[in-house]
Amino acid sequence: MKSQVNFSIKPTLEGKKVLLRPFETGDWKIMIEILEDLEVKKLTGSVTSDEEANELLDASNKEKIKDWYQSRNQQTDRLDLAIVDIETGDLVGEVVYNDFNEDTYNVNIRILIGPSGRNRGLGTEAISLFIEYGFQVLNLHKIELEVYSFNPRAEKSYNKNGFILEGIRRENFCYNGEYIDTKLYGILKSDFKNR
Repeated sequence: MKSQVNFSIKPTLEGKKVLLRPFETGDWKIMIEILEDLEVKKLTGSVTSDEEANELLDASNKEKIKDWYQSRNQQTDRLDLAIVDIETGDLVGEVVYNDFNEDTYNVNIRILIGPSGRNRGLGTEAISLFIEYGFQVLNLHKIELEVYSFNPRAEKSYNKNGFILEGIRRENFCYNGEYIDTKLYGILKSDFKNR
């Protein structure tokens, strides 16, 4: 029998480029800036058009985001960590385990990186640290993710970390009237050990 996965522990994980840490009280302000970024909105599927992507968050949504990030450390069914650029000390994004299946020990991973953290390998290292923690500490069996086909930068990062393309959900997302495929990736604990 496997030991129970404990998402109530919010670790701090340090690499060469990034620090993954629990969210702090004022982080929600920076996360709002990141979540208002056009590319973040598009690549996460939060919007379905450039027109929607250009809309700013209203006060009500900002308050919801504030409450969301201030409650991350109390969650026991998921693990949300802030991604901090070690060189600058800036919060640049987040990495998350959610949708944990206690029967299979499979979990979903998602990541988002704001403009100041892109194109420097920060996301790749954040994923590496997070999956190492997932397999070695949480004893997960499989880590899965979905990525839209218009995000090759993310796919490259996932491939570098050993994720395997498992399938394609064809044309299941629509952006600016164009249908986009969703690619399904996964990495098993055995893949991680053998990479």
